[in-house]
Amino acid sequence: MTQAVVLAAVARESVGKGTARAVRRNNMIPAVIYGDKLPPLMISMETKLMLNYVNKAGFFTHLFDIELNGKKHHVLPRDVQFDPVTDRPLHVDFLRVSATTKVRVQVPVHFTNTDKSPGIKRGGTLNIVHHEIEVLCPPSKIPESFEINLEGYAIGAAVHLSAIKIPEGVTYTSKETDYTIAAIAVPSALRGAVEAEATPAAAAAPAAGGKAAAGKAAPAAAAKAPAGKAAPAAKPAGKK
Repeated sequence: MTQAVVLAAVARESVGKGTARAVRRNNMIPAVIYGDKLPPLMISMETKLMLNYVNKAGFFTHLFDIELNGKKHHVLPRDVQFDPVTDRPLHVDFLRVSATTKVRVQVPVHFTNTDKSPGIKRGGTLNIVHHEIEVLCPPSKIPESFEINLEGYAIGAAVHLSAIKIPEGVTYTSKETDYTIAAIAVPSALRGAVEAEATPAAAAAPAAGGKAAAGKAAPAAAAKAPAGKAAPAAKPAGKK
């Protein structure tokens, strides 16, 4: 569960590209607060302050209390526009939330105890399929992250959605019930050894079958010889 961080803001009376550029020249970032059936609020926030948060993991799962003219607005970040060249934030959208609001958020997935995974110890690599999991929940119950313990996972094993302990009041939005989140991939250098370990019985079966077939071939050939005729004797060595 996330705790709200208080951020200061000032009101913007006008909108447009020219106003937004003027705001940025003053080391501020234009932003908007919308939602909860209330009119949108155009605001500006200090660039230096916002840089402490927008570039951190989990920014979109953190709640903020934006203080504007002595009043606090409980919000959740929904979108950030970045400069394609400098990668600095240009505009931030905040969704106004309340106790009855339910939001869809992407919760990051963290993997722990990788040093206790037999598969990774052996040389396997963690192949992550989903770095984030989308959930639906009230803002007060948004998980900061999902942690998955990799202890005991062997090489070639898959980590499924059921490995996550989901908090009460939080539900997955996906219709798939137990999809794969990650897997301990087999490196090419070990693939032959791993496949041999996985199918020792299958490898032994053809060899056993081959011996049995060879044993049956001799009687079949003997049966084809004419009855009453013996095979010619071998000639002594040195005689023609």
